[in-house]
Amino acid sequence: MDQRANGAVDGAAGPRAQARKSGAVPLFTLYGEEARVTDAEFIHIEDIESRSRLYDWDIGSHTHRGLFQLVALLQGGARVQIDDRMADVAAPCVIVVPPAVVHSFQFRPGSQGYVLTVAEVMLFDGASAQSRPLFEALFLSPCLIDFTDAQAAAERISALLDQLMTEFRWPQFGRSAMCEWLLRGVLLLLERQRAAAAGSNPAERVRTDLFARFRALVEERFTEHWSIPRYADALGITESRLNRLCRHLVDRSAFDVAQDRLLLEAKRRLIYIAAPVSMIAYELGFQDPGYFNRFFKKLTGKTPAAFRREARAG
Repeated sequence: MDQRANGAVDGAAGPRAQARKSGAVPLFTLYGEEARVTDAEFIHIEDIESRSRLYDWDIGSHTHRGLFQLVALLQGGARVQIDDRMADVAAPCVIVVPPAVVHSFQFRPGSQGYVLTVAEVMLFDGASAQSRPLFEALFLSPCLIDFTDAQAAAERISALLDQLMTEFRWPQFGRSAMCEWLLRGVLLLLERQRAAAAGSNPAERVRTDLFARFRALVEERFTEHWSIPRYADALGITESRLNRLCRHLVDRSAFDVAQDRLLLEAKRRLIYIAAPVSMIAYELGFQDPGYFNRFFKKLTGKTPAAFRREARAG
């Protein structure tokens, strides 16, 4: 777990690689419940106690693909597995879990709080180019945000999550917009606290801000197939520094980050848009549909047509 806030960590089993299966149809798993993500505005929230009590407060190792999860522990404590690390945490704190990260929770009986799960599509596509960088650094890697010395902030987040739970349970006019506003309020409060905790490390803050700028630029230009030197030039840094930055923060090369975004968009359009594969290829900036087919198969092991058939059949 990225200790950008606080929390003791020791070793344990649970490699992240086991959670990744190239080419799989985007799925989410909420403690064993599987379904295909078909709602671009997907948000799920529940209290910790109602589900954890059913499993004797022990939620086994699992992972979510295409979903970000926030576990807000407001009372009590837990032993948390994040990939190959373990941490004993105590309230008030929030654990941030990006997609594909193997995690488990052994909650202290009687613990209180919320589990908020958000689809990647909503988290980033729904945000404006101006607001997205404000909270994007939150999801670079797993992290623990400690609110021990920020009780007022913890109470504000608790209040927003309580309102979000109310909106989620009782559909009313404008619920989608209200849920999105409340979610962004939670994310901004979390990022403020995370940034404050990281304030003693200015160099790390510079790196996360720079990576957020890179991600925002990729979001704007990925269909133009910019080269990595061009991205680096737009950011005012060298190509080697951009690659070091990406390796440090997400363990991927800059090229991988750009390719991942292009592949994600290809998957979305193949699933949700009833257009020929060749048209999708052109829309994504490929001048040759054959090259798009090779690009897609290299990264997923399947042709775009095969991926589409399997995704829709699922």
